[in-house]
Amino acid sequence: MLVKIDTKEKFHVITLNSTNIAANMTAEIKESMYPLLQTAVKNVVFNLNNIESVEPAAAESLVNLQQYFYENNASLVYCELQKSVEESLDREELLELINHTPTESEAWDIVQMEEIERELLGDEE
Repeated sequence: MLVKIDTKEKFHVITLNSTNIAANMTAEIKESMYPLLQTAVKNVVFNLNNIESVEPAAAESLVNLQQYFYENNASLVYCELQKSVEESLDREELLELINHTPTESEAWDIVQMEEIERELLGDEE
C-alpha cells in the first residue's frame, strides 16, 4: 500500500495512492496511523480523493479508527470523498458516523477547531 504523508504543524495529511480500500488493507492503515498518536503531532486528515470504492468491512474499520483517535484526544477527519464512496458509506449507514469534509482545507479547519476545543475543555478540568 502506497501512502503519502505530509506533516503540518498540527496534523498529518495522509493520502492513499490506491483506488480501493479493501478490508485486508485496514490492518495496515491502522498500523501506520496508531504510532502517530504517540507523537507531538497526532491529528490526521485522511485524504480519500483517489479512492473510488470502499468495501463495507473497510468502511466500518475507518469509522472505528476515527473513534479510536477521538478516544485518544486526537482528530481524524476524512476529506475529498468521491461520490461513489459517499454513496457506498450511505448505503452502509456509515456516512453520518464519520467526520468528513468536501475539501482538504475544510478538514484542516475542523482539526484546528477540535484542537482548540480540547485545549479549552482541558483548561476547565
